[in-house]
Amino acid sequence: MADNKGVMIFVEVIDGKLTNIAQELLGAGRKLANDLSEELSALIVGSGVANIAPEAIAYGADKIYVVDAPLLKDYRTDAYVAVVEKVVKQVNPRILLLGQTTIGRDLAPRAACRLITGAILDCIALDIDTATKQLLITKPVYGGNARAVYSMETLPQVATVRAKAMTALVPDSSRKGQVVIVDAGLDPAAIKTNVLQKVVAETTGIKLEDASVVVTGGRGIGGPEGFKQLEELAKVLKGAVGATRPPCDAGWAPDTIQIGLTGKIVSPYVYIAVAVSGASQHMAGCSGSKNIIAINRDAEAAIFKEARFGVVGDWKKIIPAFEAKVKELQSK
Repeated sequence: MADNKGVMIFVEVIDGKLTNIAQELLGAGRKLANDLSEELSALIVGSGVANIAPEAIAYGADKIYVVDAPLLKDYRTDAYVAVVEKVVKQVNPRILLLGQTTIGRDLAPRAACRLITGAILDCIALDIDTATKQLLITKPVYGGNARAVYSMETLPQVATVRAKAMTALVPDSSRKGQVVIVDAGLDPAAIKTNVLQKVVAETTGIKLEDASVVVTGGRGIGGPEGFKQLEELAKVLKGAVGATRPPCDAGWAPDTIQIGLTGKIVSPYVYIAVAVSGASQHMAGCSGSKNIIAINRDAEAAIFKEARFGVVGDWKKIIPAFEAKVKELQSK
């Protein structure tokens, strides 16, 4: 255990650029590395990704490990787990962080198993115990109704971090760092799966996961026409529209915008919950929001216990008035 040093970030790349969650993880990793007085490294895996290294350095990394091979063009569990295991055993970091993404959720526990350590998923806060140098990991529990702090004795300490839970640093193009090219050493015969086709979901406007403002409708919206009103407000606020499970089940809103325990997890700066009761299953998907604003005609609704600001009344009257006021302020 004494040989493990430093913080390593698994960096995801999409369309030749660092993902937002990668930038956020590098910012969080930089703080942890500074607290430990140790090095921050980044692992970039893929095909044609070597040119990403300077960007990762600009966002805070000291050293970049690049594994670039045609077999790594698409994410496949067998290939990526083997690469992560190889590099982590070579570098021996104290902490390994991944994003709470489709890839991160699949990769983290499998890599932890190979490394004979544990993994804690969906974290929203990270700190260092200065006395033991252990990572203190905070994550929601009981459907988002409480938060628990975990640590682990085995190394490396592996965790996935929820999007928007951390803050990316302002990139500094003058930063210098070391780039290490690592041979993938993959045996094609050992990769048991193949990607035959990719289907990209069509989205218009801002992606729900990336929006700084999310306007979400619940069962009380009453029908698909209500979501059209929410879409208008979201456009004015330059945000995105979400929904709880009942409207999605009823066909009022697409399943792709469902937020909650069985849907997407979002952490916007402003989360406007319209006619949302505040059930724990839904709050598990939005509890990381910086500011929750609740609009509900039931003054006893559970959502008001979670909200920073609340309005009791009919959303059909409140939303148009709010939208008009926003437009008025924007015109000044």
